[in-house]
Amino acid sequence: MGPLLLLGSALLCSYFQLGRVVNAKESFVIESIALSIEPHTNVPRNTNVTLRCKIKVIQGSEVLSREYGLYKDNEIIYNKTTSSSEDFLYHLPEVRVSNNGRYYCMITIQGAQKTSETERLAVTGLSKPVLRINQSNFTEGEEISAWCSAPGESGPLLFYYYDNSKEIRLHHMNYDTSMAKMRLKDVGRHNIHCSYTVVLKTESVKSVESNTVTVAVRELSITPVLEISPQDNIYEGDRLSITCTVSDFHQSSLNTELILSQENLMLSRGNWYVNYSMIAPTSATHTFQCMLMVGSVRKVDTKSVPVKELFSVPTLTMAPLEVFQRETMTLTCRSDRVAHERLDRSELNYTLFPVDSLIPRSSGLFFGKALLNDFNYTCAARAKGIEKSSKTLTVRPKVFISTPEISVHGRVILGQPFQILCLSVRGSLPITYTLFKDYQQIGKAIVQYPHDQALFTVTVNHTREINKFICEANNKINNKEGVLSRALNATVIVPLGRPVLSVVPNQQDLSEGNNLNLICTVNGTPPITFRWYREGDAQPVSTTTSDRNFKDYEVSVLSKEHSGKYFCEAENRANNKVRSKLISIEVHMAQWKKALIWGVILLVVSVLVLVGCVLYFKSKRGKRETAAELSVKPSSPKSDDSLTVTLTHDTEVYNAAPDAVSFYDGKEGRVTNGTRGSMASLPADISNRSSYSIPATV
Repeated sequence: MGPLLLLGSALLCSYFQLGRVVNAKESFVIESIALSIEPHTNVPRNTNVTLRCKIKVIQGSEVLSREYGLYKDNEIIYNKTTSSSEDFLYHLPEVRVSNNGRYYCMITIQGAQKTSETERLAVTGLSKPVLRINQSNFTEGEEISAWCSAPGESGPLLFYYYDNSKEIRLHHMNYDTSMAKMRLKDVGRHNIHCSYTVVLKTESVKSVESNTVTVAVRELSITPVLEISPQDNIYEGDRLSITCTVSDFHQSSLNTELILSQENLMLSRGNWYVNYSMIAPTSATHTFQCMLMVGSVRKVDTKSVPVKELFSVPTLTMAPLEVFQRETMTLTCRSDRVAHERLDRSELNYTLFPVDSLIPRSSGLFFGKALLNDFNYTCAARAKGIEKSSKTLTVRPKVFISTPEISVHGRVILGQPFQILCLSVRGSLPITYTLFKDYQQIGKAIVQYPHDQALFTVTVNHTREINKFICEANNKINNKEGVLSRALNATVIVPLGRPVLSVVPNQQDLSEGNNLNLICTVNGTPPITFRWYREGDAQPVSTTTSDRNFKDYEVSVLSKEHSGKYFCEAENRANNKVRSKLISIEVHMAQWKKALIWGVILLVVSVLVLVGCVLYFKSKRGKRETAAELSVKPSSPKSDDSLTVTLTHDTEVYNAAPDAVSFYDGKEGRVTNGTRGSMASLPADISNRSSYSIPATV
């Protein structure tokens, strides 16, 4: 059973790989489907074309229902259901360009479908269009009827109509004939022809041009007539009489209309006669037009009328030229030019707007006070029905300037340039600032905009010069005196001179344990930053800022380590650093150490003196009380190396061997061990004996 299933699966897969469709319920396979175009895919018009759909189906003995579908450019154009196994045929008799397209067929059997490849049919050749016009002679504006046909063509068509090769109409039709109505504008001969285009889904094919029909258009015999009275020497305010009529008007059947206009303004209209009366407008050359309309025909008569000026447009001025808030002002409204041959100046009436804003004094003069804010005024001049208005005059009352403030911009350093700022916090721009020194002008600046500043660059060489600067502010255009500021008050920073470093106490009084003050003194403007350095050190031993011209660095307890060379450095807001000369500091030994050393020395000396005195007095006493004898003899006749030293004290004799006495200084009663005055070589146990003997060896 297993091998049979595998075999069946393999066969089924092979069918699918070959593009075959097998129905699971019925025993059939759609093996292939193909579409062919007969006799050829490229044919001329009027050819009979057959579309053949050939299907190969592997099936059993049962009869299958087959559903065919034929498509052109992806849209179905025909379908059929049959049980026949014959090829499916679709005929296109006498094909036209409208049959062009891409075709394919599809078969459906019991839900199984298969589609053929696409084939393109191309038909060449279009019939020549034919143009027909109802008549050959027309009157200007008369309507023309024209017919353009595409014999034997089908499908969506676009028809084009041309007048002397210029396209004038376009019609879209679904059949082969188009009718158009038109009016030819120009008088004379016109050559009319047409063409058409077959509109396909993917492309369009245009025909050749049709036959040409020549028509003649004659001019309409009637014309408009424009008349204006008077014709010359016209002034503003004169009355004009204007008529617009039709010449040779005897064709009562024509539907006519007249329109009278001035530039783009319609004045009046009528059918065959228009009469209009008006006051001559302001001075200029004005164009009037009489237009005749008959259907689509337009005929025009135009005339230009120069109108002279009766009086000029008034000008509104203010006096004085500038005015401050609540100050008195006068506004004058005046027309400079007047046509005296037609108008007396006294006939001119002037009005100020807003009305009653100022008091009128005489013709054209208005008096009042300026407001606190900006205000717009206009005036009008009237005479003989003519009114002319002036341009708007905006009165901007100025604000009185406040007392200017004078200050420095940045730091003032003696001998270096700095800036002085003059500023009035209130006052209308522009403001002119003038800087004075000792009442002599040294600079001027004009501030035009709110963010501008009046800055003056100056230099002072003495501190007292700073108070000699004042500034003046002025926002008047008539050069009146301005407002003066107070004198400039600012601190002048004097750059530092070379500092001097001094020592307190004096150099000879510097000893361990004492206080030391290094005082740095400098000339210049405080505050001053002082720094003290020890030679060889990158960092200062002390830094401080003082509002005085000197400052000290104190060492409370001196030691030998404080000895060395020192200098000080000073700096103020002038940003110049200055340093002193080096001074040497030598710290002496403390007094108590010196006293201790001398005390020890005196003590040692005293002890030595005391010991000397004791020895001395003992030696003196020994001479007075002791008679010493010293004898040296051999202890034995046989020995040369044995000596006997005999000391006699009072009546006693002391005998000593030579090796017991290392040195005898020759003085009576004293034996030394290499040192004068020493009794240490004598044995203690014999000091109380009256006589003793010590063996000695030589």
